[in-house]
Amino acid sequence: MSEHMYDVVIIGAGPAGIQAAIHASRRKIRVLLLGRIENSALYNGHIENYAFVPQTTLGADLLKLGLEQAKRFGTEHSSADVLKIAHEEDIFHLELESGKTVSTHSLILCMGVSKQKLNVPGEKDLLGRGVSYCVDCDANFYRGAVVTVTGNRSAAVDGALTLLDYASKVYLVAETLDVSDELLTRLQSSSVERICSSIKQINGDRMVTSLELANGEALDTEGIFIELGSKGAMQLATQIGVLLDLEAKYIAVNQKQETNIPGIYAAGDIVGPPLQMAKAVGEGCVAGMEAATYARKKKKEK
Repeated sequence: MSEHMYDVVIIGAGPAGIQAAIHASRRKIRVLLLGRIENSALYNGHIENYAFVPQTTLGADLLKLGLEQAKRFGTEHSSADVLKIAHEEDIFHLELESGKTVSTHSLILCMGVSKQKLNVPGEKDLLGRGVSYCVDCDANFYRGAVVTVTGNRSAAVDGALTLLDYASKVYLVAETLDVSDELLTRLQSSSVERICSSIKQINGDRMVTSLELANGEALDTEGIFIELGSKGAMQLATQIGVLLDLEAKYIAVNQKQETNIPGIYAAGDIVGPPLQMAKAVGEGCVAGMEAATYARKKKKEK
């Protein structure tokens, strides 16, 4: 096997990618994991709903432990980004940002999804300290707090209604709403207070304390949930004809995490909700084992 030839290459160093690397490497094959753990949605999160981890734990700590575990089993790791993927017979070729090209018998896509951002001052600096992109993930941290949701689609309205079970007060900031009549009725009959404006700035030092709105008002809040929807990191996948789901938001896979292209698997957030670590780890486990089996079969055929 040449220096740059691998049995399995995994793109994405989040929970799905790391777990896939662990299971693939245990098959005594050559595995390369590409990506930065800092790019994972988990990195700035807090985990308290994952079995066997009883205390609230920093996502960054879990990712670091997982990466070291994968390396102990033999996984090679590079933080280089992938620019292009090409397919030649049974081999996939990946062009990296470093200019190097690596090849593999099997490929696992675990790039996650890119959260749509407000792109306002304070959003990046206060991420994980009052700024969140997932109500389902972080609602429990805001029990008894005053919180705000922004967004005009069903994810935002549903998130605001969900937060009523946790927070003492919930605001929904949206200039317009594009939701079903049923969901709108539920919102209007709830105690969620809607503010017809948009957010200009998120304020706070160590934690979020307030929002500056486009209408000139200041809104005191202890948390802001940005629920603008998710956009999948699909550019690389679609280069080689990987099919998406019916809504063209996520990669379509079967129960073995196989895509429509033999040798390509996908796992984690990139294949759809719920966007939770538990789901990502399980899918990564399946993808890692299946990809390893596929790669070993292809090597025997040659």
